[in-house]
Amino acid sequence: MAQTDERQEQPVSRRKFLKNSGLVLGGLVVGGVAGSLLKTKAPPAPQAAPAAPDFNQALMYFTPEQFRVVEAATERIFPEDEHGPGAKTLGAAYFIDHQLAGDWGFNSREYMQGPFYPGEATQGYQGRLKRREIFDIGIQEMNNYSTAKHQKRFYELEPNQQDGVLKAFESDEVKLTTISASGFFKMLRASTLEGVYADPLYGGNKNMDGWRMKNYPGNQMAYTQVIEQDKFVKMDPVSLRDHQHG
Repeated sequence: MAQTDERQEQPVSRRKFLKNSGLVLGGLVVGGVAGSLLKTKAPPAPQAAPAAPDFNQALMYFTPEQFRVVEAATERIFPEDEHGPGAKTLGAAYFIDHQLAGDWGFNSREYMQGPFYPGEATQGYQGRLKRREIFDIGIQEMNNYSTAKHQKRFYELEPNQQDGVLKAFESDEVKLTTISASGFFKMLRASTLEGVYADPLYGGNKNMDGWRMKNYPGNQMAYTQVIEQDKFVKMDPVSLRDHQHG
């Protein structure tokens, strides 16, 4: 032990110190260069910017409860499949909401005074109720029927159960006193399809994806560049908004 302590306590010579220091510094330099080569990482891939919020998707007439019923019903009428998005993604329920908040919902451009008589099958509803009132009644009755049959509100049902409720309305299996169940279903179905294929200006057909599924070109200003071609020409759709900034 005494000899070991003596070796540890011997003074380090200046030459030995410089030699050891050089080895350490050299190791650090070489190690740093080699390490930088080995640890080179590719720059992170740029992330896609988050989608801007769609401020047009806000309720103007429906209550949140009514909107849930209509959104679920439109998705069953026009469901998402392998061909593209459904009515929910396309915003068809917002389209209906916005229409009911305006002239269409008030029947403001139609003669609405009595007397009222039952119309032909092709004439639809003939009465004093406005479209927004028909929707109010129809949505409430859909929830009533769903609760009575399945103990859940319409938008809480499984898709096959929702289809059953809609078919019961379509066939007039559901008996209503103020409106025709099938008449309401026809109005709901027609409004859904309009929301899927109308110009995005009106709140539906989000990103013109409804048109893209049909290869519909939208509101083109002219077809002179393709009208002479024999084969079908696929064109990117154009909306009314595109003309505003064109």
